[in-house]
Amino acid sequence: MTSGLARDRRRIRTTARRVFGHDLLLPGQEEGTLALLQGHDVLLVAPTGSGKSLTYQLAGTLLGGCTVVVSPLLALQQDQIDGLAEGARGLSAARLSSAESDAERTAVLERAAAGDLDFLFLSPEQLANPAVAEALTAVAPTLWAVDEAHCVSVWGHDFRPDYFRLGELIARIGPARVVAMTATAARPVRRDIVARLGLAEPRTIVTGFERDNIALEVVRCVTGDAQFETVLDTVDDAAASAGSGIVYCRTRKGAERYAAALTERGHRPVTYHAGLSQRRRDEAHRAFMDGSADVIVATSAFGMGIDKPDVRFVVHADVPESPDTYYQEVGRAGRDGEPARAVLVYRPEDLSLGRFFAAPVPERADLAAVLDAVGDAGSTEPSAVTEHSPFGARKTGRLLNLLELARQTGAGDQRRELVDAAIDRARARRSLDESRVDMMRGYAETARCRAEFLLAYFGEQALEPCGHCDCCRAGLDGPPCPVGDQGGYSMGDRVRHGEFGEGMVTDVHGDRITVIFEEVGCAPCPRRSSTNTTSSSRRDTPPWAGPQPKRNRASPRGALESGG
Repeated sequence: MTSGLARDRRRIRTTARRVFGHDLLLPGQEEGTLALLQGHDVLLVAPTGSGKSLTYQLAGTLLGGCTVVVSPLLALQQDQIDGLAEGARGLSAARLSSAESDAERTAVLERAAAGDLDFLFLSPEQLANPAVAEALTAVAPTLWAVDEAHCVSVWGHDFRPDYFRLGELIARIGPARVVAMTATAARPVRRDIVARLGLAEPRTIVTGFERDNIALEVVRCVTGDAQFETVLDTVDDAAASAGSGIVYCRTRKGAERYAAALTERGHRPVTYHAGLSQRRRDEAHRAFMDGSADVIVATSAFGMGIDKPDVRFVVHADVPESPDTYYQEVGRAGRDGEPARAVLVYRPEDLSLGRFFAAPVPERADLAAVLDAVGDAGSTEPSAVTEHSPFGARKTGRLLNLLELARQTGAGDQRRELVDAAIDRARARRSLDESRVDMMRGYAETARCRAEFLLAYFGEQALEPCGHCDCCRAGLDGPPCPVGDQGGYSMGDRVRHGEFGEGMVTDVHGDRITVIFEEVGCAPCPRRSSTNTTSSSRRDTPPWAGPQPKRNRASPRGALESGG
């Protein structure tokens, strides 16, 4: 066994050097590749810029056959194809997308079936096409690589219904190993990814969320004018140290306003948001990447797949909707390993905007109207349903996705049951979104190490404060709760609350723990209660009781007990 492992490690390192030109592998790359070679599925959670793609490239090359890469962005697919063509020796890659003609897509599938393609890139929308899925059965992929795998999870901050059936489709096409990759996945999201993709006893590799070279800062403002000027002053200060930067705004109007003001201050900004044409977005992207623009002012539409090493600062002019989004966006700074800054400028009122953006709960009549449109169209294909829907494409698509999600999670096909389940799903999603806004409030207002706070959200425990966030520099953080002295709770513990149901402890700090519940999201709570009683008849029973012995009876409403 040992000799086999050593041999596989040598093969991995030799292939990395000779085929891909890498003398050294980054954390997670060798371990992930080795697990795939040994026949395991893999969930790889690693920061943006840590080279996750090399894991499937190495494994696919060593396993032989065709590796199918599921990726949500056409630009990212093309970048990886170009990278394989330029940096790897003797490997062939192509993609299936809406950008190719029918004839081109047919030719690509024929090449793959003939064994002439090493890597085939496609989007989940393409995979959902029955003709494509059938053609891939003839290809018989040896490896599936699912990029941005958090999109699979209904827990994920960027859940996409097109990803939801990936596990089912992969299983139908034929047995193969699967590697799921993401930069942001808290523990409940990881569990959901494993379940949704049907990963069989996977090796989960988490290389760590900590980014030691990024100094986290928060500036609280009282007025909107002060907030606006603070953002501009922060960019002035950060840009003076050379390098480029990103300013994130929640709205298109805000992005345009900041870009105009930065131009007046002598910067060379470009804007990027969904309201711009694809041509203008591409131009802005190129200008930022080649350095002709020193700042890109953008909404969350900008970022996925961006690989620019010398971003020296990321400034948030508004509070992001979740710690997941915030971590992913600030992670675009300092990817060259050099010092970088991440500054959040906010007013407490901004958090109400986050709740406004939380997923809405639809009207029952609207869901019923879309179900009628499905019947009239004789199809669930969004464009066909929209033709018969009283709503526009965006709203129709959102309601259709919600109904499909309700159906796939066991609601059945009865009209009333389906509508009820869709509304329940929407309410749960809104609660989850609102809990993430509350966690961003916690991040903004904490006096503890900010890096510690973010790590805890993702289920990791820092050994010590980072030492370079604004709280650490100001000496505000108290001593961390010693490992092993956590009042009976540990990170990762499964617990049950009488009202909120099952959850997982994601943080233990001081006299509080944070639990992420499977239906309502995150909730901070006291770790120790003032009484040990768990009697539901006692009116003074606290909402959170200390750890209870295992029991067969149900826990009283409001009590928290250790789960199995």
